[in-house]
Amino acid sequence: MKKENTSDQSPPSTTLKGALRLFRKQFSFSPCIAWIPVQDSLGRTTAEAIFSPFSVPSAHLSEVDGIAVKSAETKDASADAPKVLSDIIHVSTGNVIPRGYDAVIMNEDLEKTGEGYLAKKPVQPWHHVRPIGEDIIHNEMILPRKSKIRATDIGALVSYGITSVPVCDIRVALIPTGDSIVPAGTKPGPDQMIASNLHVVAAIARSVGASITHYPVIKNEIEELKKAVNDAVPDHDLILISGGSSKGEKDYTAFVIEELGRIIVNGMAIIPGKTTILADICGKPVIGMPGYPIANYTVLREIVLPLFSWYGCEVPEFPKIRVTLGGMVQSSAGFEEFVQAIVGKVQDKWIAVPFPRGAGRQMHVVRSHAFLKVPANKKTLKTGEATDAHLTVPHTMAEQVVLVTGSHDPAIDYLADLAKDAGIHIASSHVGSMNGLAALRQGFCHLAPMHLLSDSGEYNTPYLKKHFSEEELVLICIGERIQGIVSKEILGFDDILTHRFINRQKGSGTRMLLDHLLKQKRIDPDSIDGYDEEVPTHLGVCLAVKNGDADLGMTIYSAARAFSLPFVPVDVERYELVTTKSMFEKDTRIRVLAEMIKSQKFREILIHLGGYETDVTGCIRHCIAR
Repeated sequence: MKKENTSDQSPPSTTLKGALRLFRKQFSFSPCIAWIPVQDSLGRTTAEAIFSPFSVPSAHLSEVDGIAVKSAETKDASADAPKVLSDIIHVSTGNVIPRGYDAVIMNEDLEKTGEGYLAKKPVQPWHHVRPIGEDIIHNEMILPRKSKIRATDIGALVSYGITSVPVCDIRVALIPTGDSIVPAGTKPGPDQMIASNLHVVAAIARSVGASITHYPVIKNEIEELKKAVNDAVPDHDLILISGGSSKGEKDYTAFVIEELGRIIVNGMAIIPGKTTILADICGKPVIGMPGYPIANYTVLREIVLPLFSWYGCEVPEFPKIRVTLGGMVQSSAGFEEFVQAIVGKVQDKWIAVPFPRGAGRQMHVVRSHAFLKVPANKKTLKTGEATDAHLTVPHTMAEQVVLVTGSHDPAIDYLADLAKDAGIHIASSHVGSMNGLAALRQGFCHLAPMHLLSDSGEYNTPYLKKHFSEEELVLICIGERIQGIVSKEILGFDDILTHRFINRQKGSGTRMLLDHLLKQKRIDPDSIDGYDEEVPTHLGVCLAVKNGDADLGMTIYSAARAFSLPFVPVDVERYELVTTKSMFEKDTRIRVLAEMIKSQKFREILIHLGGYETDVTGCIRHCIAR
């Protein structure tokens, strides 16, 4: 599989909007009809209007326990001149009211004398009576065509005697292709990928009521791909081919389609997803989808879901909110670009932190709450700029997101897991301690993890006093953690000059600690092989060492332990979450997190991870910046 190139280049002439217009014009998008049992119809879309075969209730029924009467006999009744009711029938709730009777007096309102029951006031016709067809009348419409069937609808349909329903039967063929693709459940090699995209497509397709046929992975062989497509076309309404739509020499999707049918659009001015193919084979819509996860997901959301809506399916909506950007987005001129982002509300203002560009980073989709649309005529969205974001999670969930931006530590992930019990969703960005402080200062996050050692030997507060002005800040201590050297050969700090090193990014606390130690030992950074090679997380350092891309690096003990790598301690540092006093006092979620950090359960998590001293875990400090 060839990675979609998102570099600046001449975009295809077809816009997303134009491509959708051409595609919709080409087909009728009329689904087949399947009759299925009512109990299996949840989430399916009705293909025809459904009518009730009888009235409900089918007779006049009593709403209460009491007596059925003829309302006309009570016409002149009053408290001063009650009328004796001689023509009555005792009924219970749900009993049929016999013909000729048109009202019910409930037992609590009855007064009995030796002569019979007394009516002390007039009773209106149909008092306490459920008339025939009160719920639904014979041949009244239950559900119109193109209705998504809900659980409550199923209950009504069963009540009205419906046993099977006509639903839209959209049959979708999913064909994965590519030499580097292996089936789900197979351990991939270094240059292979599991065919996960089509499982995403299948899940979405099933959620709107489509039925799915999974084809086995087709290698980059023209005849095999041609045979699979030929087999799929007669029995399916939509054919989706994943992984063979880019411009590589072995991407045969376009070639096969041109032999079997007609290409309507070959590439469009969107990123990711610019290599998407829209085609017609024997009157059936065919889509060639990029193989990389975010590109595939973008095409699914922006093209496949609208297509399902043309068939009449109810598709998910992505509500728009106005956000302030907590990071810059650089786009490609001439392309409409879609960027994944995390969002959260910081002091009543929505903040969106965009993920880096890239068509293959599947975890960006997992961790994101929204996506941004960058217009084709705009190349840059600047930090602090107002724009629109489209939510991919419920609005209520987005409201509970706490943005944690700064230094990386695995403990934050475990805190996020713990916070779920309180309905709090932590979204963390690993940008280093200094960038985290910048985000907090600009109002782009709730909490900034940091571990910055000053020349005086004190952690964190000197930097807060330097970079904030006239602000009272609150520091919540995660713990004192052990920093050291990770390697395969039990290397120490002094081996940094004789082995390949992997570094953390500029602005991270680990990088600043390293530079502090190098200065103390009078070591020139230029003399270190790999000093300029950077990764954004502690786990990234360990992975580089584990894979042999580096011999050693500086990280925390818990990360080295997670990779079962030798670790030589160098220093103990104070790792804290910093926020403003205003947010600490006004945002109850931050105080809840502070209590969680103080809890014995969280201390036990740190002990399990290893490499943390927990005596000061949960301690709160205040810092006033002047």
